[in-house]
Amino acid sequence: MIAITQRSQPAAKWDAELVLPYDKRQKSRLRVRLSSGEEAGVFLERGEMLRDGDLLAAEDGRIVRVRAQPEPVIDILCDTARELVRVAYHLGNRHVPLQIGEGWLRIADDVVLRKMAEGLGAVVIARNAPFEPEPGAYSGEHRHDAPVTHGGVIHEFAAKRG
Repeated sequence: MIAITQRSQPAAKWDAELVLPYDKRQKSRLRVRLSSGEEAGVFLERGEMLRDGDLLAAEDGRIVRVRAQPEPVIDILCDTARELVRVAYHLGNRHVPLQIGEGWLRIADDVVLRKMAEGLGAVVIARNAPFEPEPGAYSGEHRHDAPVTHGGVIHEFAAKRG
């Protein structure tokens, strides 16, 4: 079994691919199969989320590229930006992982959320597609100079208040 233990620097090529749905890409420790069928273990720092295109380094020196597996999602479209923002607001109130595109939103397929979006006037399209939601303002991917214990203070206002 190949052991994948760290992220890799950008590379022009890779030796293997790891295709995972969103829920698996949120885990830092898991047993997987590479696209080749080879078994692997992922042992990354806790809290690290894998994104489509990430490169990982295996202990044997191989580079493994992460791919987002197509999965059941719904794309949400609206006639106006205001309507789209309104749907995003209601999804945000429910802490729903949300992918934001040019003029569309994407969430994991959910019948209740589908009906809510339609009730707000959105067009909802069910499909199988890669799901890459926003990482969130306080996720491990959010970087700034504030100390780790900043407690959710809004950055720009905290700096101005002194």
